[in-house]
Amino acid sequence: MTNVLLVSLGSTVGLREADAELASSLRRAGATVHVTAAEPQRDWRTFALLEFAWALSARRAAAAGIAAHRPQAVLYSSVTAALLAPAPGAIRFDAPAAANRPGRHGIWQRPVERRRLAHAPLLVPLSEGGLAEAPRPHADAVIVPVPVAPSGPARERDIAAITYGANPHKKGLDRVLAAWHGVRREGETLVVAGLDRRDEEGVRFAATLPRSEYRALLRRARVFVTAPRREDYGTAQLEALADGCALVTTPSPGPYAALPLARTLDPRLVGADLGPAIRAALDDPAAGYAERAAELLAPFRPETVDRVVAEELLPRLISG
Repeated sequence: MTNVLLVSLGSTVGLREADAELASSLRRAGATVHVTAAEPQRDWRTFALLEFAWALSARRAAAAGIAAHRPQAVLYSSVTAALLAPAPGAIRFDAPAAANRPGRHGIWQRPVERRRLAHAPLLVPLSEGGLAEAPRPHADAVIVPVPVAPSGPARERDIAAITYGANPHKKGLDRVLAAWHGVRREGETLVVAGLDRRDEEGVRFAATLPRSEYRALLRRARVFVTAPRREDYGTAQLEALADGCALVTTPSPGPYAALPLARTLDPRLVGADLGPAIRAALDDPAAGYAERAAELLAPFRPETVDRVVAEELLPRLISG
């Protein structure tokens, strides 16, 4: 018997990895779990059309999974996966369409989302911030973060700064590069992971790397710099903190789980003007930053998340 059918949208590498980790956590809690994934979709001109295509693909995957496995519970991973759901189920999400799909971008998603979030047996947001953005009324919730842990032993910090450049407009790469070029000193290099471009003075583009190689770069970097125009969660920033980087960031809107941690660790490194924050992180690092970051990341540790899954999430899924 299948306890949980996890319907994975899987539209990005991050979503696929997070879904795989959640499925593993549920299995460690003793559940039998089957993961069914939506078929990849081509790009469309608008978010409204793109998310309709993905939601329809997720509906087909869910219907096939339900027929084949007769699960006790269905868990839709992302609001988009649940929009055209063929059967009721819990909904896992980083942020609702009501917040990250303004105007015409969410013209059909928002009203459907309100109904789904109100009538779902359970919501499984990644953060308190994501739940706060959900339209009310909504179902009860169990918050389950994406687990984050150090990726390996510390290494020599021979890279001045690093950023994650996939989806460069959303991540504000233009703002990061402008700030970097304005304040970098001779011999300092910014590594841009996840984007394939020609290197320029003081900037090295590392393209898309295997996760182990990317995390190894984090362990070599002194500072992680980012300026997202909106941050729905921010796994990359949490991973950077876990691997010992100082986090320099703009105070971006959205749930942004790492933002309150960054402000607590060193408020000088959080601001609209990235230049002075970069220099402060490189020239005058706060004492004990990495050690205090490790303490603040306690709720995101794999063992902590496993405990939430075993003691709160799985019982609620099965009883629902």
